[in-house]
Amino acid sequence: MEYRPGATWLTEAAGTAVQQHGSGNLLRIVLIVMFLGCALTAWLLLRGYKQKDD
Repeated sequence: MEYRPGATWLTEAAGTAVQQHGSGNLLRIVLIVMFLGCALTAWLLLRGYKQKDD
């Protein structure tokens, strides 16, 4: 198994998705990144609103 950087894997997944199965793989990648971004944003916002009980 050869090493392939993430950017290479992403462009190959996007390219083969359009050629073979429509946009299924690309859509999965976009949705995963979107959900991870939303979770990170929510965590950062909720962390900032935490009250200190000192």
